[in-house]
Amino acid sequence: MPELPEVETVKRTLEPLVKNKMIRDVEVFCPKLIQNLEPVAFREKLRGRTIKALARRGKYLLFQLDAGLTLIVHLRMTGQLTVNDRNVPLNKHTYVVFHLGSEEDLRFTDPRKFGLLYLVPTGRFEEIKGLSGLGYEPLSKEFTLESFRQLLAGKKGFLKAFLLDQSKIAGIGNIYADEILFEAGLHPQRDLRTLTEEESDRLYHTIRHKLAEGIRYRGTSLRDYVDGRGEKGGFQEKLNVYSRRGEPCLRCGTTLQRIKAAGRGTVFCPRCQH
Repeated sequence: MPELPEVETVKRTLEPLVKNKMIRDVEVFCPKLIQNLEPVAFREKLRGRTIKALARRGKYLLFQLDAGLTLIVHLRMTGQLTVNDRNVPLNKHTYVVFHLGSEEDLRFTDPRKFGLLYLVPTGRFEEIKGLSGLGYEPLSKEFTLESFRQLLAGKKGFLKAFLLDQSKIAGIGNIYADEILFEAGLHPQRDLRTLTEEESDRLYHTIRHKLAEGIRYRGTSLRDYVDGRGEKGGFQEKLNVYSRRGEPCLRCGTTLQRIKAAGRGTVFCPRCQH
């Protein structure tokens, strides 16, 4: 699933391509992707609207339109949002097409059909449960070391589950949770209550560093992820542990192990992470 660095990269690559473009028409080939409207109403409300800006919240993309509307997209497992010339044949898994004012389309492609699209009044996000309940943006000014310490204070549970909890910190998924924990030298099943102040502070700085690094390398392309131009990211070349079960640790040479943590497959180094 695309995580914060991937969604931020999609946002950054799409915005110059679609900003101030008018949506002339919309085609929906898989109605179940449209969450809060019938496809006909979705199309009618979007026709003639202009894309004013793009934003990201957690793993959600927000297209801010004129007329007080916001188009919200969650890519989920395999979703892609790309701008294509209209004469390029549609991918067989392209299920929503936004015809822009130029000779281009904004296309939503999703082999697994798990993506979510909403059209809501701007600022009225309460009906979107996953969006309205999101926690801190980890790269924002509001996510300070002190706020992170308060998040951890008195909390029970394991580290991996904490990092994946979107109500605490928005945008971290399985890939970056594993990479963050490795760089911080912390075991994914470490009890939160046992963290020292030095360890919790190190974790805070590692969260910010690793997510920023993921953005710098334009995200992780292991299977389906591409940016708004259809180009793959490069962070897969920088992975220390994720998807490397049975391979030697790049730091100490110990064989990396895979366990279930927070219900997710988790790869870690039994020597480097405590």
